This record gives sequence, structure tokens and C-alpha cells, in this order.
Amino acid sequence: MALAAPIEHAFITAAGRGERMRPLTDDRPKPLVEVNGQPIIGHVLDRLVAAGVRYVGVNTFYRPEPLEDYLQQYAVRHPGLTITIVRESELLDTGGGIKNGLGTMPNAPFFVVSGDSYWEDAPGTCTLKMMAQTWDSQNMDMLLLLKKLDEMHPTRGSADYDIDSQGKLTRSLNLTGAYAWTSVRIIKNKTIFNNTPDTPFSFRLLMDRAQQAGRLYGHILKDDWHHFSTKADVDSVNQMTARPKMSLP
Repeated sequence: MALAAPIEHAFITAAGRGERMRPLTDDRPKPLVEVNGQPIIGHVLDRLVAAGVRYVGVNTFYRPEPLEDYLQQYAVRHPGLTITIVRESELLDTGGGIKNGLGTMPNAPFFVVSGDSYWEDAPGTCTLKMMAQTWDSQNMDMLLLLKKLDEMHPTRGSADYDIDSQGKLTRSLNLTGAYAWTSVRIIKNKTIFNNTPDTPFSFRLLMDRAQQAGRLYGHILKDDWHHFSTKADVDSVNQMTARPKMSLP
């Protein structure tokens, strides 16, 4: 049974140091690195707003001030959007960071997106809305957005998962899967985090639990998604997405 109401809440993970992205992250967190003329997290927020999300939690840690300033300015430009910042005193990893910010989320389905995730929606489409339409709380604990590896260029993702004809996912332990996980996901509700450590832990723990329960599903992205590990990745995507200037007649 598909979700009847739109998903209005999301959490953006933005606390990491972005060590491999140096020197771009020497003076800013990775989500503020610019791609196609805008900080990566700005693209994420644009996609969330387009999908009808109204409440966003964001965790921060490394060089938090410029990121928090940007988020506040973004919220001012989008009066219907509420952004709540959750600053971490220590890095809590991908699972612990979300758990620490659960106070910003309802006990209902919500999006989680990495603050350095960049994907493109074709004109007239909205990937997050399509995910919400696919969502089925009766059968799913999580729905992950996947990108087929052999369709990725110029960056390359990790061979994370395979998907069956019903949409169920199996993690490829030897990294030979056909699909990369984009970091975009829908989570059933906050109870997914029951019985998890109070210390830093990886979100992979919860994905594996959902798979073992037969409740981990995938949605395949048809448009472009780019994985940024290094400055070279950013440079290559910026070159690819650059638009030629229009000459005056």
C-alpha cells in the first residue's frame, strides 16, 4: 500500500570532515563545496523543497559556522521551510549522527540524504516524489535510491547492491553489485533506531537489519547522480555541467 500523505520531513547528514576532498575542504565542510554554481547542500535542499518537504534537520560538526550561516540564509529565502541545526560535539558516524537528530523527525516516514549527494532530475520529474509514491510502510523499513554503475560518468560509485524483480535489495559483500547507493533513503520511522548503540555507529547496521528482515527495498534513479571523493571528481562534474554562455545577437 503506497503512502497516502506526502513526506514533509527530512534529515541531512553534514557533519563529516571531507578529508579526501582537500584542499576544497580546508576552509569549509564538504556540503559547501560548489558544484554547478551552488553548494552541494543547496542542490539537496532544492530537491527536498521541490518534493514538498517542509521541515529539515541538519547535523554539523566540522567548520560548522559557515554551513550554519548558509542554512539560515537558505531558510530566509524559502519562508515555507523550517531548518533545524543539530551541532555535534563529537563525530557520531552515519548512524549515530541521525539518531542524535531524531528529535527533529516525526514518528512517521522521513527522508535522509547526505549533504554531499548530488543528483539531477530531468525537466518535469522529481525523484523524491517518485520515491514517496513507491514507499510502502506495510512492507518496507527502508527504501534506498540506487544508480546503475554502468550508467555513471564521469564519477564512479561503489558496487553496493543488487536488486531482485520485487525491488528487494541484497548488499554485495565483495562489492560486485550492479548498483551504487546514492545515500538518499526513506526511513519508516524513528523506531528503526531502537536497540542501537549510544556511541558512534554506522548506518550500515540498520540497512543490514532491514535486509535480514526482508524489508530493504530499492528505487532506481534514471537521471544522473555523481559521487564526490576528490577535488578531481568535483572538477570533472563542473566541467560536464558547465553551460555555454549565450552570445548576444
